[in-house]
Amino acid sequence: MMARAVQLAWRGRYSTHPNPRVGCVISRQNEIVGEGWHERAGEPHAEVHALQAAGSSARGATAYVTLEPCSHYGRTPPCAEALVDAGIARVVMAMTDPNPAVSGRGLKHLGDAGIDVVQGVLGAEAEKLNPGFLKRMRTGRPFFRIKVATSLDGRTAMASGESQWVTGPAARRDVQRLRAMSAAIVTGIGTVLADDPSLTVRPGEMGGLDDAVPPGDQPPRIILDRLLRTPPVARILAQGPVWIVCDSDCLESAEADKLRAAGATLYGVPVVDRRLDLDAVAQVLADAGLNEVLVEAGPMLSGAFVAAGLADELWLYQAPVFLGSDGMPTVTLAISRMADRKIWTVHERRQIGDDQRLILVPENPSSGQLSGAY
Repeated sequence: MMARAVQLAWRGRYSTHPNPRVGCVISRQNEIVGEGWHERAGEPHAEVHALQAAGSSARGATAYVTLEPCSHYGRTPPCAEALVDAGIARVVMAMTDPNPAVSGRGLKHLGDAGIDVVQGVLGAEAEKLNPGFLKRMRTGRPFFRIKVATSLDGRTAMASGESQWVTGPAARRDVQRLRAMSAAIVTGIGTVLADDPSLTVRPGEMGGLDDAVPPGDQPPRIILDRLLRTPPVARILAQGPVWIVCDSDCLESAEADKLRAAGATLYGVPVVDRRLDLDAVAQVLADAGLNEVLVEAGPMLSGAFVAAGLADELWLYQAPVFLGSDGMPTVTLAISRMADRKIWTVHERRQIGDDQRLILVPENPSSGQLSGAY
């Protein structure tokens, strides 16, 4: 039953942020009488959908839920109270909610109502549902994925900067799904100036969504641009929200006024050694409620996230081509000794069309949990 609840939760993989992905199954005598999942933020939670499907059959039944039922009023009423009101006799949950506003309170509410509660069933699988939400609640930082498309010789572009297309159409469809799964997409000013990308989620290019809820609004595209060199006519500003993170001293400049007029929202952070403080950037994104953040940038910014210990996963798409030794590297890192090398572990390997997709995690991750494949 819990495995089914986990499966249901994945249906919200493109649509629940900033909320966690949650699934719920209600059963009587080992038969499912209702099930549901959280579809979009601001809409009913998984438990409510399952209770509505179960109707009067919920009384005396068991509810299996992947995350501790909430006990507070947000945009929707508390799910713990809904379970009590429906007459649920037993709740089996995969894990407690690390949100300080919730953690333990849902359990107490259920227990005080005389409901039998079982914890920890398929907890590891439930953790994989929400790596960004869990990391943000536990550490105050988002979960950062670095996406790189590379050749067999580890090059992401020609020496001239030409990079379309390193990988094939199947890999590009996969990247669209990865973007849709992300709460935001980060890039650098170098990529904006060199490629003029839009970095939008294009559902028509995602291929089949299977049973997933389609993505809603565009995730914010976030440009790290210390000196506000982003052109007000850049393509990235033409669709959906764009945030620009810059040196705090640039917030009152003429360039800032032009970019605000073009629709951008600006944030200022400190500068260290003539670069934006990535720890401060991470804090800005966490404070904005962003859980899973995708970094699609050039080798310098991608390398900076790795060097800062902020990269939780590396999604590497490797094409069966050579681009030559003069091409641009996968990441730019200042490493001069073998003892200082950055070691990564292959978490998943999958063939995507003619290309190979590797999901790698650092050998000594700073924090957070592994995600699951979608």
